[in-house]
Amino acid sequence: MTYEQLWQRLTQLYDQGEAKAITRLVLYSRYGLSLADILCDKVGQLSLAAQQDLENIFAQLEEAYPVQYVLGQSTFCGRSFVVDSSVLIPRPETEELCRWIADDGGRPHHLLDIGTGSGCIAVTLALEMAPDCHVTAWDISPMALEVARNNAHRLGATIDCHLCDVLTPPDDYDIWDVIVSNPPYICQQEAATMSPNVLGHEPHTALFVPDDNPLLFYQAIASYACRALRPGGLLYVELNPLYADRVEELFTLHGLCCVQLRCDQFGKVRFAKATKQLQQ
Repeated sequence: MTYEQLWQRLTQLYDQGEAKAITRLVLYSRYGLSLADILCDKVGQLSLAAQQDLENIFAQLEEAYPVQYVLGQSTFCGRSFVVDSSVLIPRPETEELCRWIADDGGRPHHLLDIGTGSGCIAVTLALEMAPDCHVTAWDISPMALEVARNNAHRLGATIDCHLCDVLTPPDDYDIWDVIVSNPPYICQQEAATMSPNVLGHEPHTALFVPDDNPLLFYQAIASYACRALRPGGLLYVELNPLYADRVEELFTLHGLCCVQLRCDQFGKVRFAKATKQLQQ
């Protein structure tokens, strides 16, 4: 089989550019083939066992399985994270949220990541803010927490993982310097516009909120943050651009101040930051 034959198999699902990019990712990640190797037709020189493996991979890709799940890994902030269908695939936009926190000045002593999934945020910040930052990660999925623990161990990060639902959080007061969350924020009515590789394979509990309550998790996060952040503590969230103004209003109504909205690399309002007042 050739490189061209491989990427053409994916054009029923992806445009030509994305089909080629996915094929190159597979060839590099799995078999170490560079673009130069591909152009020199090293694909056709793979062993019989490798070709059988490659056939299995592309059979899954043709069924709209995300390439990250097929390969079992995803790159985030320059690091390779293990992923499977129990966790969302880390997005480039979320890298921007991590950079905002890491570049914002200061080093928080206690940071909480709500809804950690693969642990990409918690692990990244634990490594970027070491050694003084103690990172805790919550998720409602035991399987997701196992993935997060595995990633922390592989990448040399220290994080404390806890099974916890932010909709029924503990009675904490003044214990966190920073809370960060990328909660579910896609309404069910938006599902029709989503690609099949996301809709068919990524965990819906980590993606969707009810159409009649799109701010469900932001309400819970803001309520918890108001009492659990230390005075002057910071809350960062990723959000649905459709509801950015409502999230800003919600945070203000909960008594958080200095609310800032920030756009992602595509120009969409994707993030919010708020501060717990020094004097309540």
